[in-house]
Amino acid sequence: MADIRELNRHAVDYSVTFVSRITAADLGRKTPCSAWTLADLLSHMTVQHHGFAAAARGTGADPAVWAPRPLAGDPVADYTAAAADVTAAYAEPGVLERDFDLPEFGPGFRVPGAVAIGFHFIDYVVHGWDVARALGEEYRLDDALAEPALRIAAAVPNGDERLRPGAAFAPALPESDATPLDRVLTLLGRSPGWPH
Repeated sequence: MADIRELNRHAVDYSVTFVSRITAADLGRKTPCSAWTLADLLSHMTVQHHGFAAAARGTGADPAVWAPRPLAGDPVADYTAAAADVTAAYAEPGVLERDFDLPEFGPGFRVPGAVAIGFHFIDYVVHGWDVARALGEEYRLDDALAEPALRIAAAVPNGDERLRPGAAFAPALPESDATPLDRVLTLLGRSPGWPH
């Protein structure tokens, strides 16, 4: 498998492409993330970058770095800076072997960096799609990302934890074999035809 850091960088950079098209008038748009508006999703995505960057640098156990925040005066610039920060954190020497504290997954939850970056990668494949769909734009999953994204999506547990409030993903939908992206989305509870 390709270096998960490079796959993640590609997914995050692609998300920046769509986020950079958001205007103030778009922030109230609905998204595939249940009750979230585009403003809510953008806030979540920005905070998650900060949280994962902190985890990569050894300070992820602090719940404050994961706390939701209101959007900044220029949310697109804030998101772009957060994306650059997490990519830089992942490029630091030894990050794949370092343990990441991810308290959002539960008290004391800790995993090796390579696994944590895989979590971040699949999140930004899906959230990049979420933003694109909210804007009415097409999202194309790069061929180099398709197999790793499918493998990680298939490994995400599909039990009762997906029914809990705030769960990262909804229960899996009946599998679609139209495209690798459709399969990733249905595995993670997204309808590829959203909003229909």
